[in-house]
Amino acid sequence: MDLNSEDTLSNICFVLPTYNEAGNIKNIIDQILHQHSDQPESNFSILVVDDNSSDQTQEIVKDIIKTKDSVNLITGNKRGLGDAYKRGFKYALDHLNADVIFQMDSDGQHDASLIPIFLEEINKGRDVVIGSRFVEGGSTPDFSARRLLISKIGNFLVRYVGGVSDLQDCTSGYRAIRASLLEGCNLNFLSTRGYSFQSSLICDLAWRGANISEIPIIFNSRKDGDSKLSLHDQIEFLLNIPRLGFRNMEDFIKYSLVGLSGVVINLGLYALLTRYFELSQLIAPIISIESALISNFILNNYWTFGRRFSVNRIRVKFIKFHLVSGLAAIINYLIFLILLLSFGMYDIYANLIGIAIAAVFNYLINSNWTWKDIR
Repeated sequence: MDLNSEDTLSNICFVLPTYNEAGNIKNIIDQILHQHSDQPESNFSILVVDDNSSDQTQEIVKDIIKTKDSVNLITGNKRGLGDAYKRGFKYALDHLNADVIFQMDSDGQHDASLIPIFLEEINKGRDVVIGSRFVEGGSTPDFSARRLLISKIGNFLVRYVGGVSDLQDCTSGYRAIRASLLEGCNLNFLSTRGYSFQSSLICDLAWRGANISEIPIIFNSRKDGDSKLSLHDQIEFLLNIPRLGFRNMEDFIKYSLVGLSGVVINLGLYALLTRYFELSQLIAPIISIESALISNFILNNYWTFGRRFSVNRIRVKFIKFHLVSGLAAIINYLIFLILLLSFGMYDIYANLIGIAIAAVFNYLINSNWTWKDIR
């Protein structure tokens, strides 16, 4: 989407979700409004979406509103970051006539001095600009090794399961988004209420063809107060990962049918090798899994994802498919061994369970990486 006039970007709205941010909210509002002096052609508005804070957050914002008519406040029950953003987006679109909507944390971790760079990218024709911690020049200097590892793993899962592998930071909370994209976004479909909303939203925007860029940011520690990331948010994030991959029911049905044929080949060949040829139960699955894998690739490439077919990339796809399916096969085999040797499960049932779990993993990664849509 290209800009045809400066008026297209006249209204810039900053949505700031808050819960007990009395020690930070005034500073971040002041920092945003200070940047307005460098953007005289635009109208800045700030929307604080407060989840009924138990501290003085609302009172501080109300005092600011008395002297700054560009600052707005809406309140509601605490249901999570995602729910707050949904309410904030709707209000910004319905009441503030927003052309560009910024997502920012209210705890001072996002550098407001970068706002002009975000807007410069939007003016170049970008639909979404992400403040990225993981591109060159970005960093998380105050992250512990454990937190950095968790964040990297989370981003890896979102990128490859969600089909947005070109992006480096899918969970960043610092973004500028063209409002017209949010108008066409079914926020009700993004059912997550916590921090996983961020990954769901960026995947949805990317799937709909948004022109997305990333700029480096340094993500420092919050200035005051405590982190709001709860165990519930972390669990919701993990549970939401598979959902990111299941967005095309037709592809999934076809892939499932191909997978079913693979199950028949896998189990049939396994039974033939172990019952008729009396091959070891520990060796037979390796042969049967590889046979099913080759069959599945041929059927998926020419039928399931036929519209994404490219002769020039068939070798690359086969290598990717083999890597992903090989990893899925390892998962299959390990589960089979655990159920067979540790729990004494009947070998056919153990193999079937291994196949089922590996099949879900297989679809999510192959659909969104091996046969990723060519835009």
